[in-house]
Amino acid sequence: MEGLLSVLSYGIGTILGFVLIGALFVLIVHDVTQKKHTVLRNYPVIGRFRFFFENLGEYFRQYFFAGDRSEMPFNRATRAWVYKEAKNEGGIIGFGSTNDLREPGSIIFVNHPFPVLEEDRLQTPSLLIGGGYCKQPFEAKSIVNISGMSFGAISAPAVRALSRGAKVAGCWMGTGEGGLAPHHLEGGCDVIMQMGTAKYGMRNHDGSFSPEKAKELAQHVKAFEIKLSQGAKPGKGGVLPGGKVTEEIARIRGIPQGKDSISPNRHYDIANMDQLLDKVAYLRDLTGRPVGVKTAIGGWEFINDLCETVLRRGKEYAPDFLHIDGGEGGSGAAPQTLMDHMALPIAEALPRVVDSLLQSDLKNRTRVIAAGKLVTSARAAWALCVGADFVVTARGFMLSLGCIQALRCHTNTCPTGVTTHNKRLQRGLAVEEKYLRVANYARNMDKEIDMIAHSCGCRHARELKREHVRIVQTANQSIALNMLYPYPVVGSRTASKQATAAASAAA
Repeated sequence: MEGLLSVLSYGIGTILGFVLIGALFVLIVHDVTQKKHTVLRNYPVIGRFRFFFENLGEYFRQYFFAGDRSEMPFNRATRAWVYKEAKNEGGIIGFGSTNDLREPGSIIFVNHPFPVLEEDRLQTPSLLIGGGYCKQPFEAKSIVNISGMSFGAISAPAVRALSRGAKVAGCWMGTGEGGLAPHHLEGGCDVIMQMGTAKYGMRNHDGSFSPEKAKELAQHVKAFEIKLSQGAKPGKGGVLPGGKVTEEIARIRGIPQGKDSISPNRHYDIANMDQLLDKVAYLRDLTGRPVGVKTAIGGWEFINDLCETVLRRGKEYAPDFLHIDGGEGGSGAAPQTLMDHMALPIAEALPRVVDSLLQSDLKNRTRVIAAGKLVTSARAAWALCVGADFVVTARGFMLSLGCIQALRCHTNTCPTGVTTHNKRLQRGLAVEEKYLRVANYARNMDKEIDMIAHSCGCRHARELKREHVRIVQTANQSIALNMLYPYPVVGSRTASKQATAAASAAA
């Protein structure tokens, strides 16, 4: 019996050996004869290790080789900070910071010699959006809020956790351009509905705008946002691969199931500033809700043209808010060329937008929302110093949900369940746990922004001004933000136009 088993084992081993040798031979022939990869033609089989290690390289760097402050888009120190805030573990460290304050662009807040005492601190006030210009203005209470992420780009459990967390934290969440899903409403939070270029969720079968659906949506959302562009891909419409267009997503968006969801690169009915303001006023009158505009900034023409057009037509045509997205934004998939090189970063775009609004005396009429890698309390406080009224982040909240920066958002293989519709992978995102982390992150961001304000001598965060922060220019040299971007004269553009008009009338 033992002899028979030995013979069988030998025979099976021999067969497996021949199969392995045969497979190796076929692989060698394939590699040598294929014309796609030079390395494989010259180094068959062995050359495959090169592609294997290339694919694993970004993950090895992230965990073993990169320094705490050396990664992009977010370094390990930043991710660890968000994780701690989301877990309510506090951003406490010891033995000094790894943040290099000699690095150009670094933020340094100006501490007050006599910071505000605990008993003198005030609660950061809420702000009214659309007050006096629409039937149902929106009272926004939180400084930090959830930026638009479409259901489709992110998973159902992710949207549900964000909705429930936003309700607990008292912040709003944006729908992104994919339309309003039941998951957005699950938690009962404030929702801002985005109207993208494809008008998903508020379109007719032919793709045209549906006033009836817009009025129906107005019963469930606090405001509408007309999206012109986003920081990840200005000038390029959104793309959701057909593999991610499930039956539910297709129904919400009003498109065929299983086919690529491709948005136009701009609104067909908005080709100039007058048409944009017409659309803002029309949607506001139709729904009774505040209406704003989301856009990335490429130069000064847009904001200057917008302000001048509002001054010409009247403040009733002004957007109730401007959502300014920096060119470093990127929760959505986008061509690398656009993501790398298109639109100004928020550090340059935001001051120009605020200045133009001040010059036109529109700053109190149009609220400013800032976005663009503002995932830490320091970056958010900087935005308030510049003149933003609110800060929104998408990737910050993705990290709070457990995102590990695997860079697979567009592949439907997200290992943490945040951006995939694979049910097995979604299982890892436990809504009943993650919504608490979303709430913790939002509340701790607001709390630490207030802490920065108190250290600067302000009673609450909305008292932060440009003189409260300095920006490093070169090693060991910084400049106050109010010197880098001096305050313009409020209403100077209005006064100039009035003077010109008076001179023309006199002539």
